[in-house]
This record gives sequence, C-alpha cells and structure tokens, in this order.
Amino acid sequence: MTRRHPDRMPDWAFRGMAWWFRIVDRVSPPNDRLSKFGIREGSTVVDYGCGPGRHLEEASRRVGPAGRVYAVDIHDLAIEEVRKTVRDKRLANVTPILARGYSADLPDGVADLVYALDMFHGIADPAAFLAEVRRIADDGGALILEDGHQSRTRTKEKLAFSPHWRIDGERKDFLRCVPRGKGHAAPSPSSGTG
Repeated sequence: MTRRHPDRMPDWAFRGMAWWFRIVDRVSPPNDRLSKFGIREGSTVVDYGCGPGRHLEEASRRVGPAGRVYAVDIHDLAIEEVRKTVRDKRLANVTPILARGYSADLPDGVADLVYALDMFHGIADPAAFLAEVRRIADDGGALILEDGHQSRTRTKEKLAFSPHWRIDGERKDFLRCVPRGKGHAAPSPSSGTG
C-alpha cells in the first residue's frame, strides 16, 4: 500500500474545496488576481498547487498562444479537473503535471514566473518545495507566494533561511520573491536574523 504524501489532502477535502471554489468564483471571479503578477505574453508560467485550475483560463489568456502554462498539483483529482478545463475551454497552451512529492517533472529553468496561491501553509517541507520551485524557475524568474491560511510572519519565517529565494516585494495579498544571487545569501540560522 502506498502512503499518501503529507501535503496531499484527502479526496473528500479536495472535492469540497473544488465545490466551494466554483460557488465563490461565480460571485467573484478570480481573474484580476493574476493582473498583479506581471505575467507577460509569450512567457512560461507555472501554477504550482493549481488545485481545480481556477486561474488557468486567465493565465492562458495572459501568456497567449506563444506562451505556456504548466498546472502542477500533487493531487490526481486536481489534474483530472485541469484536464477537463483544458479540454472544455480549449486551452492549448496549458499542460497539466502531476507532481510526485515536490518534483514537478519539468525542465530546469523553464519558468519565467511561478505562482503558488493558497497552498504554502500546507507545505510540510518548505525547504524542499522552495528548492524545487527554484530549480524550475529561470535565473531571471520570480515566485509569487501567497500566505494562504497562515500569517505573513509565518510565511516570512519559512522563507528566511531559504538559500534559493529572497523577498523582492510585498503586497497585502502576496510576496514577490526572486532567486538569490551573489550578495544575497540566506542568513545563517545562528546569525539571529530573520
């Protein structure tokens, strides 16, 4: 018997979440949320932790026919929903990816932008997650990270010692992170910063 990854929610919880999102999105469509991320036409975007794919149609429109959107999730039900959305909405530039653990099975440096919305609070191993996201992000890429169901303080604590990302901008609803470069090393845990 295979063990369920600690970040993968039970099927019943996923179905309930997807149902709730369908109701909420009819009242308040999530589309303008992506307008704040700086998605450019022709870019490659990864929706990491895409869930039922509520942002995919807008992401697809924003990157255009020359761009690509990868919809990554650890839950097979999420990928089923994404495949249905891709088929029904004819989103030719969207590719669903079932993650194995934190491995997204994407080439190194493929993404101009990765966004992780309403999921970082559920990550059991933030270091492994942030390392994988850095692997798939281009050196000039960015990570948009939403707090989800945790405080901003907790999100920053999880990022504080990442050798891969630093906070480049902060908004009420998300952090914009960029890859650490020379001169932007992570503080050591013994330095007392963070």
